[in-house]
Amino acid sequence: MEKINWRQSEKEIYPLKKAPSITTLPLQNFITLSGQGNPNSPEFARKISALYPIAYAIRMAPKKGIEFPGAFEYTVYPLEGFWSLAEGHRVGPLDKDYLQYQIMIKQPSFVNQQVFKQAVELARDKVAPDLLAQVKFESITEKTVGMILHIGSFDDEPESFAELEAYLTSNGYRRTSKEHKEIYISDFRRVPEERRKTILRVGVEKI
Repeated sequence: MEKINWRQSEKEIYPLKKAPSITTLPLQNFITLSGQGNPNSPEFARKISALYPIAYAIRMAPKKGIEFPGAFEYTVYPLEGFWSLAEGHRVGPLDKDYLQYQIMIKQPSFVNQQVFKQAVELARDKVAPDLLAQVKFESITEKTVGMILHIGSFDDEPESFAELEAYLTSNGYRRTSKEHKEIYISDFRRVPEERRKTILRVGVEKI
């Protein structure tokens, strides 16, 4: 079977062109981990490092002679994160210590709760016990969303959000919340900030 690559097969979900877009997303499955605090902190990096061993345990299982029902070859999905601010800190200057997040890696269709549990066992020696106990397998519905590809520093995202807002308004939509999702097409731990590619995604509704 041909290897499934999300960059080619899921272009509506992961648009890699600069132009904004609006789409309705299907129910999707993720490995998730939640927290609060500055994304530049060691704790945030530690949580990211807890997701990848589980995701790759599923991807690499056939090389260990483990065959999950319905499994197929695929490219591991990018890191994603929902971002919001803690209650009482949503007005005024941004204090990153009060950022709330749910980071996640999407899973292919054959992954279910049982596959996830097996992957957790396979990754047990690579993930800190306290984080392993917090990782979840969740089905998430984002419904109708607006998206734009942002290139550059995270601190420059307001410019892309403004462009997305203008596009939404001109097409008769508005944001449903100030919360947003970021999809890290580039690995921000390795790629210089001026070259980082991040899909910005917001929930929308018809005006």
